Amino acid sequence: MRLSKLSIALLPLALMGCQSEPTQANAPAPALTIEVAQVAQTQVAQWQQFTTRLQAPQQVLLRPRVTGVIEEVVFEEGSDVKRGDLLVRLDARPFAAEVERLQGERRRAIAALNQSQSEARRSKQLLSSRAISTEEAESRQFLAQQRQAELASIDAALEAARLNLGYTDIRAPIDGRVSLAQVTAGNAVTSNQTVLTSLVSTERVYAYFDVDERRWNKMFAAEAAEHVLPVEAQLTGESDFSHLGQLDFIDNHVNAATGTMRVRATFNVDSRALRPGAFARVRMAPMQAQTQILVPDQAIGTELSNRFVLVVNADNVLEYRQVKLGQRVNGLRVVTDGLHAGERIAANGPARVQPGMTITPETVVLTLPKAAVAKQPATKLEGNA
Repeated sequence: MRLSKLSIALLPLALMGCQSEPTQANAPAPALTIEVAQVAQTQVAQWQQFTTRLQAPQQVLLRPRVTGVIEEVVFEEGSDVKRGDLLVRLDARPFAAEVERLQGERRRAIAALNQSQSEARRSKQLLSSRAISTEEAESRQFLAQQRQAELASIDAALEAARLNLGYTDIRAPIDGRVSLAQVTAGNAVTSNQTVLTSLVSTERVYAYFDVDERRWNKMFAAEAAEHVLPVEAQLTGESDFSHLGQLDFIDNHVNAATGTMRVRATFNVDSRALRPGAFARVRMAPMQAQTQILVPDQAIGTELSNRFVLVVNADNVLEYRQVKLGQRVNGLRVVTDGLHAGERIAANGPARVQPGMTITPETVVLTLPKAAVAKQPATKLEGNA
């Protein structure tokens, strides 16, 4: 009984002690400190990207202009050649013999012409003295004209034979780089049929690509080839668009079958990597840059197919805001819809926080990219059409 009374007496004291502990536990936790940034706003080039394969402005499949037998392949495969350089030599002896034969024919024709002209002159004298008939005099005149025509025909054949003799030395028709020798010495080749090798020009390369009609009308309709619109190229295996060229051709119509506009960019060959046939990504932007809102890439969260940022309101409470994104620009991301200039966002995204939380902002300043606006070539590439 004494223990029971003592327990009852101590119970109020125990209850008082228990009531004092919840008062400390319910004290509000301090707000989490996070980095907050004001969205950036600057002029940004709206780069549009396309794929293409590079082409040489001049490409030649080298074929012989006469039928014959290859005597010597002179060029080094894969080397650079100049226009007029000797590449392949055919056996010239049959063609030289034909030239000599026709030269003999020409000498015979000249002798026959001189004789006929002399007889035609005498026939005029004989006719005046009635020592020859009019019919015979006319016959001698016609014979002289015939001999003149025969000489002209032989002269033409001789000129053709000399050309054919010259065609036995097959020379480079353009400056460029030569490919493999498709036919070697000792093989017979056929005029205008057998491919000996191929050449491509190397001073510059073309990139043809198609722009869909809607995008062209929205972004490039005011552009012309004379505006020197910059185009940048990236080759397979490269990490950036390091090759600078320019738009120099815009087709005169929209392809009705595909709904696209064919355009061409020209690049000066600044390295051996720019080879005809190489796959490339090219990008271009309108000459007039537009003001865009930029946020850090890490500030963007993903929820299913939606992208969002956490906006800090005037009470330092985080709010969910769905956004639409544009291109990346040096670590920042263009936001095309959902944010306005002057708004603040959680700079590191939803990694540690969530909507509805009250935070203590630690302001950070975004570093704007130096290359936000398109690079401009100083002048139009020399030699472009």
